[in-house]
Amino acid sequence: MIIICSENGEVGIRTAMEVLKGGGSALDAVEAGIRLVEANAEDHSVGLGGYPNLLGTVELDASIMDGSTRMSGAIGALKGFAHPISIARAVLEKLPHVLLVAEGAERFAQEMGFDEREMLTEAAAVAWREKLLRVMDATTLAELPERQDLWRWVRLSSDPQRSGGTTNFIALDNAGNLASGVSTSGWFAKYPGRLGDSPIIGAGNYADSRHGAATCTGMGEMAIRAGTARSAILYLQQGATPEEAGRRVMEDLDTLGGPYLSGMNVLILDAQGRHAGMTSHVEGRNYLVLTDIMTVPLKLPRTYIPTRQHWQET
Repeated sequence: MIIICSENGEVGIRTAMEVLKGGGSALDAVEAGIRLVEANAEDHSVGLGGYPNLLGTVELDASIMDGSTRMSGAIGALKGFAHPISIARAVLEKLPHVLLVAEGAERFAQEMGFDEREMLTEAAAVAWREKLLRVMDATTLAELPERQDLWRWVRLSSDPQRSGGTTNFIALDNAGNLASGVSTSGWFAKYPGRLGDSPIIGAGNYADSRHGAATCTGMGEMAIRAGTARSAILYLQQGATPEEAGRRVMEDLDTLGGPYLSGMNVLILDAQGRHAGMTSHVEGRNYLVLTDIMTVPLKLPRTYIPTRQHWQET
């Protein structure tokens, strides 16, 4: 049994392993681990305390996938609920759909009995205001909800190196089944309704117990365009190791054109329990690994594979 996750998953990885040791499934472990990250108000990239969109509203995205059946559930642009990963799992288990967004996701969460709450914390609200006041005056900030040129301010307020963050978990259970999950508050000061790769199966998340699982963090638009998570599993299916598959998907990302390119991180765990982490942001990024015979998680460096990064340039 093994779990790998992004560094911010440290608050949940031990609990996730206890789930596996107690006979829970990989799907159970992924959900349990991510819920603790979502509840951590000090992490401004996920759940409670997540940074809001351009209008100051927290919108959450999440997906979860069962590698044994390839059943998936996802939600996007969710407001007012604390645990999007659990709502995504409910989509997987209760509906014939994969993805619900916005008002539909919120209605479903109510029907499933999930508790509503305010997700914007004071710290996140202060950071949002301070950041936007660097590029606009207070009058413009107050007028944003009524403005017809909101799209211009997204471009001006965006900093691709500091705009987002995500948590992602992959687990391999005692039965040999894989599951993967991703949860995020998305891009800081994003356009309302924006979805990144986290809720998109095949882009930011994919699990197939025959071969492996992959999850992504970083600029989700890139993973959507390249189908990064699914591509990683196809490379595993073709015989690549996790390290080789990771290199190939990063090379795929490097071929993307257009004016909006930033960094990407990928985690891969194969059906044999081998794993790899990649980054194109900067050297020195890590991921966590925990097996059933370890007492503390091991922090491992991600392989740094630089890709082209430029913003608003042609």
